[in-house]
Amino acid sequence: MWFRRIAVALALLCAAAASQEPEFAQQYRQRLGGAIDALQRVLADFDRDAAAQGLDRKGGIARLQTNSDPLAQGGGVEIERIEARKTRLARQLREMNEAGPLGQTIALVSNLDPALASRALHNFRPALPLTAEGFSAGLIGFLLGLGVVHGAAWPVRRRLRLARERRLAA
Repeated sequence: MWFRRIAVALALLCAAAASQEPEFAQQYRQRLGGAIDALQRVLADFDRDAAAQGLDRKGGIARLQTNSDPLAQGGGVEIERIEARKTRLARQLREMNEAGPLGQTIALVSNLDPALASRALHNFRPALPLTAEGFSAGLIGFLLGLGVVHGAAWPVRRRLRLARERRLAA
């Protein structure tokens, strides 16, 4: 009897933890949007400076990278890195916005930006999951938690059952 209570308690803890995933995804998505906006501003400033020199972005990057000054060369590499990161983050945001509840989790995990995730986790505040996504995530967490507890306890229960059967047979 005590085993079932412990299993349900652990499954409820798993449900509570899993139900927070949609809220974390929401907070991460907000940071993602802010990061994209900031990167876009940097690229727009660079584009404006390049246009003042009669260049497009690629031409401006090429000029920086072929410059003999190592600082200018590094600036060209940095703009390429910023452009690549903005593209990657924008793709993840689009995937998260287009996905259903479970698809959002997959999009979050498969393209997770470590720096954004770390800051989102640092400032994360749990929320009461009142959405269908929160309920679904909680239910999945409950079932997974229950399954893990029962799976981990199966050898112990089997041994106890065999010992009981041996005692009864003797």
